Amino acid sequence: MSLRNERVRKTLMKEIADIIQKELKDSRIHGVVSITDIEISHDNSFAKVYYSVFASDSEKELTIKAITDNTPKIRYEVGKRVRLRLTPELRFIPDDSLERGSNVTELINKISRGEI
Repeated sequence: MSLRNERVRKTLMKEIADIIQKELKDSRIHGVVSITDIEISHDNSFAKVYYSVFASDSEKELTIKAITDNTPKIRYEVGKRVRLRLTPELRFIPDDSLERGSNVTELINKISRGEI
């Protein structure tokens, strides 16, 4: 990945996280939404946005639906904030790797305390 693409990727991660936290006024968004990674096409026309939601299962489903429904608005806001020749098409993909890592850590802690 080129240095420019890496800068674009980091900028998009920061701006998308900020937009979801501060700009989206959707009552279905619950818990904490964390952008875990972004994969950008070589020409910056498409971006896969991986994110985690820390909430109960029912709230998580509502949040995922809200983010999917608000994708055009998020893209519009990205276009206003980030100066690119072309605002990338965004595809949001839920990422549960942080949650799985947290569960593994909890299991290790229980084993070390002799609870399992």
